[in-house]
Amino acid sequence: MCGIVGIVNNKKDISNDYYIIKNMTKSLNKRGPDEDGMYFSKHANLGHRRLSIIDIEKGKQPMSYKIDEVTYTIVYNGQIYNTSEIREELKENGFEFKSHSDTEVILKAYICYREKVCEYLNGIFAFAIWNDKKGEIFLARDRFGIKPLYYTFVDDNLIFASELKAIFEHPKVEKIVDKIGISELFGIGPSHTPGISPFKNIYELEPAHFLIYNKNTTIKKEYWKLETKRHNDDLETTCEKIRYLLKDSVERQLISDVPIGSLLSGGLDSSIITKFASDYYKEKYGEKLKTFSVDYVDQDKNFVKNDFQPNTDNYYIDLMVKYLDTDHHKIILDTPELFEGLEDAMIARDFPGMADVDSSYLLFFKNVKKYVKVALSGECSDEIFGGYPWYFREDSLKSNTFPWSLALDERQKLLNPDISKEISIKEYVNDKYEKELSKIKFLESDTENNKLHRKLIYLTSNWFMQTLLDRTDRMCMYNGFEVRVPFCDYRIVEYAWNIPWEMKAYKGREKGLLRYALEGLLPEEIIYRKKSPYPKTHNPNYLKVVKNKLNEIMKNTNSPINKLLNRKYILEILETEGKAFSRPWFGQLMTRTSTYGIFMPSKYVA
Repeated sequence: MCGIVGIVNNKKDISNDYYIIKNMTKSLNKRGPDEDGMYFSKHANLGHRRLSIIDIEKGKQPMSYKIDEVTYTIVYNGQIYNTSEIREELKENGFEFKSHSDTEVILKAYICYREKVCEYLNGIFAFAIWNDKKGEIFLARDRFGIKPLYYTFVDDNLIFASELKAIFEHPKVEKIVDKIGISELFGIGPSHTPGISPFKNIYELEPAHFLIYNKNTTIKKEYWKLETKRHNDDLETTCEKIRYLLKDSVERQLISDVPIGSLLSGGLDSSIITKFASDYYKEKYGEKLKTFSVDYVDQDKNFVKNDFQPNTDNYYIDLMVKYLDTDHHKIILDTPELFEGLEDAMIARDFPGMADVDSSYLLFFKNVKKYVKVALSGECSDEIFGGYPWYFREDSLKSNTFPWSLALDERQKLLNPDISKEISIKEYVNDKYEKELSKIKFLESDTENNKLHRKLIYLTSNWFMQTLLDRTDRMCMYNGFEVRVPFCDYRIVEYAWNIPWEMKAYKGREKGLLRYALEGLLPEEIIYRKKSPYPKTHNPNYLKVVKNKLNEIMKNTNSPINKLLNRKYILEILETEGKAFSRPWFGQLMTRTSTYGIFMPSKYVA
């Protein structure tokens, strides 16, 4: 895992712009703490920060390869899980290899397959390949956007990077948040419309897309999308395929030349991943798998159950640790560090995110990094297999908007009245919602219920899941740490997409099919445990300290944030203990505590 940057200008010589690419590369130090590398030529400069995972000695970047008088140079961030198969196929096509790194495989696969290269890759990636003879750069991103990639065009320059902060290091790039940016932050946020960033004229390369830029043209294409087709497998065959795909995905993602572990919450998803990983580790290495969980000081004392979080994780974690005999480490976070981590989390994301959910992740990964450099996560199962409450709630199913973001009137009211006159959040969100729905393909045989849930699964997989993947990437990479997501193997997503809802929600349960498919492999208490989201602190001191800090900021009429926010309404929210903004900000996790945290401006953003 790494950070990449680049500048391409086919109209003038930029080979001497050393300081620009150096500063852009340096801004991503946390993504790649192990080493850096740069490439300079007349019309393209590339930079790379490396987190060394595979072939530490021979996998250095930028990596170049010359063939037929053309030199190709790659900078790459990610991990390919079918490297060995692609390497063997390339050998049959006459290619030789000097390393066992996936970087060399991608580079030579591109030379062999050109723009079809991404169709061969099973993994998480964002990469750029420069062709010095044609003056052409090829940018590509994985199917689900697990690895980030942003770009902009300024004065004949194509500027790209893994994170926005690196793009802002270019002296010609301006930080401007316009109406679209405000609508994204307040209407869609912390999610975002694929392809759009909060900043004017700075774009995200959409998941499953590539971009070609040369002297004559710019071409952007989608190379993969979900295909709607009839599911012909019966229940038992479906379960068998799910088990096979999950096991294969986990085992592929255990490839590493550095220590690796698993994140274990005691929930169904993390337990499945940990089960397959633990079995593999014991069989191949004769070792216990390292596992990790997160909790908070005095959590048991302060915990208050609700519909979304009915119990704490500790009992189930202990059950799984004993069942699998793993080498477990409990990470305990305290209120002061959770609060102090809010600013680092904002810096990691480059714009407002999920507040204490972000800072908790950031601190959790910081501590896990002390033991391993890579970990597997159970994330993305809920989106694919139907685990969220909105798949079952009548009001969400018929909301005619994104079901995790229903408080649009309250969001509008948060804006400074002068800005609010110029922007309609509801219109903006409705437009994005309708355009996204138009992309979904249905079968004639789909029941109305199946159509309704196909819509929700599509929206959740392409919008909500992307938000969680963004969060995971920024929070782990800020610590020079890699998190892998086996449920996001495209083969699993493709297969699950066409499973009818009636089968997916087997016996009327959230993730009912997945539960049934794993019977006998996990303890029954784990299989049928009610879904419980990532644990949040219930310590009242956290709410108190965040509230006090926000109060201090809002009462200062000179605070820059007051130019953007409705100061009077924010103070009303604070005075009424959040009752003036009663709905969750986003999904089931971001309630009033998180809403306070969102609007605490960091020095970086200001």
